[in-house]
Amino acid sequence: MSNNLASSNLFKPVKVGPVELKNRLVYAPTTRFRNTEDFVATDSMLEYYTERATDNGGLLIVEATFPAPEFGLYERAPMIKTAQQVKAFKKIVDSVHSKGSAMAVQLWNLGRTADPKVLKKHNLPFIAPSAVYFDEASEKAAKEADNELRAMTIPEIKDMVAEYAACAKRSIDEAGFDIIEIHGAHMYLLDQFLQASSNKRTDEYGGSIENRARFMLEVVDACIGAVGAERVAIRLSPYAQFQGALGNDSEINPIVTWGYVLSELERRAKQGNRLAYISVVEPRVSGILDNPDAKSINFKWPDLIWKGIIIRAGGFLDKAVISKLPEVVNANDHTLIAVGRYFTSNPDLVKRLKNNLELTPYDRTTFYKVGNSGYLDYKGYGEPMDHSKDQVMPKALA
Repeated sequence: MSNNLASSNLFKPVKVGPVELKNRLVYAPTTRFRNTEDFVATDSMLEYYTERATDNGGLLIVEATFPAPEFGLYERAPMIKTAQQVKAFKKIVDSVHSKGSAMAVQLWNLGRTADPKVLKKHNLPFIAPSAVYFDEASEKAAKEADNELRAMTIPEIKDMVAEYAACAKRSIDEAGFDIIEIHGAHMYLLDQFLQASSNKRTDEYGGSIENRARFMLEVVDACIGAVGAERVAIRLSPYAQFQGALGNDSEINPIVTWGYVLSELERRAKQGNRLAYISVVEPRVSGILDNPDAKSINFKWPDLIWKGIIIRAGGFLDKAVISKLPEVVNANDHTLIAVGRYFTSNPDLVKRLKNNLELTPYDRTTFYKVGNSGYLDYKGYGEPMDHSKDQVMPKALA
């Protein structure tokens, strides 16, 4: 890695929504299971995000968070519905702000990727755009849990749109987040509606691209109505082949489907409702996997449609790609770069990239564990790993 990264746009200030950032390096949302059994954020998360906010001045996007139980459940993932859950997150946001960094929360909705057994335990249905399982294991799990997948009703869709807006208000007004990011990627519920392979509906939420995008855009509009466009963002992954998404192998080319969504968001922007940013996942990365076939895909087209801030995520610090990073971030004045994996193992990532310091490799096997191992043990450059909290269970912050 050469030091031309230090003089690149990556370390120049930029305004994103309502916040002035000191750099364009973003902490990408990284799914983790470090919450309590009641889905409350913990002291471990407070420490983790505070470390990454220190001497940073950029934007941290919190791991995918459920607005309410009916948005799907994974054990020990976060939620921001109850007063206790909101209060716990406020402590994290306040701490990050005290370090001079900004914070967004990613709002998650699982649909057919949820765990039917966990849903059953909480007396919740297993729902999706259509009763189309993404794989045999999911179908087997649903049948064993006696909670088979079914299509959402229109009243359920409308209720969910309203809950997104209510959650946006809680997140901004009560928890103090700067921005809410709608998770519209990686074949979770909104993406399931958007893609023809998972959406077989024949009502106003299925069929044409306009109909399949309707739910996603209704959520965007409801959140704009609740907290203002500059505090709303969305994440999209046109090329992901993950959880049943077909990416470049889709019957309808991704440029057509996601081009429509971006056009609609740009149309809103021209009418005075420009979102804080749109986050796009590079073709190189497909969910939690790397995609070796991505080299042939030219992914410059979102910039031709969307004229606002774009956050690009996906393997930018990998050895084969990092040399291209200055070129990507210098291509225009609205591109930010999000990093997940290397931010996990390098709390002081901003300093390391700026000073051309070696990066500590990450250990993927620890990413989705419960507890602190692989979470709080990485330290700043030149400091040894600290395993003193590995066996300590995270505790609720509120």
